[in-house]
Amino acid sequence: MATRGVGRTRNYATIVYPESAPDNWSRILSEACIPCFISPLHDQDVLSDGTGTLKKPHYHVMLMYDSVKTPEQAQEVFSKIGGIGCEKVESIRSYSRYLCHLDDPDKVQYKVDDVLSYGGADYIATIGMVSDKYKAIGEIIDFCEENDIYSYADLIVWCRSNRSDWFRVLCDNGTYVVREYLKSRSWEAKSGK
Repeated sequence: MATRGVGRTRNYATIVYPESAPDNWSRILSEACIPCFISPLHDQDVLSDGTGTLKKPHYHVMLMYDSVKTPEQAQEVFSKIGGIGCEKVESIRSYSRYLCHLDDPDKVQYKVDDVLSYGGADYIATIGMVSDKYKAIGEIIDFCEENDIYSYADLIVWCRSNRSDWFRVLCDNGTYVVREYLKSRSWEAKSGK
């Protein structure tokens, strides 16, 4: 991954291969106090040549500076953690979603909860899209149907422990729809419909 473009920007990315990074590379990044995201270990990606051959396991790392920096300044940080290359990131949201392949259903879907965030960066807020909220509400309704859930209290407690993405949707603005759905579901069950 070579440096692309000229000039300065705020956001840069690199790839880190576990075997060529220092053992404490994640801590080094955390202590740099730069907002950043580290992807889950991409250990199931396949080459695009159609052979099904697995790519070498790697992490994607994105730095999000508060002010513009040169590629050389970003590369200084990447060199300390064994990063390969220094790529300018044009869209924080798009690259953040790429960390788990959220917009590419043909690729392995990595867990959002496995992304590491340092320096005050908020991964869930960064990747959030309205369509994700609607998808999550649909999944919550399906879950309630499949598991015979009628209690909003039981649902939110379960989500807090098991599905942080659903919990966040419920806390932010999905509660009304789900609570009304559960009330209606409970009413229908009691009235025999």
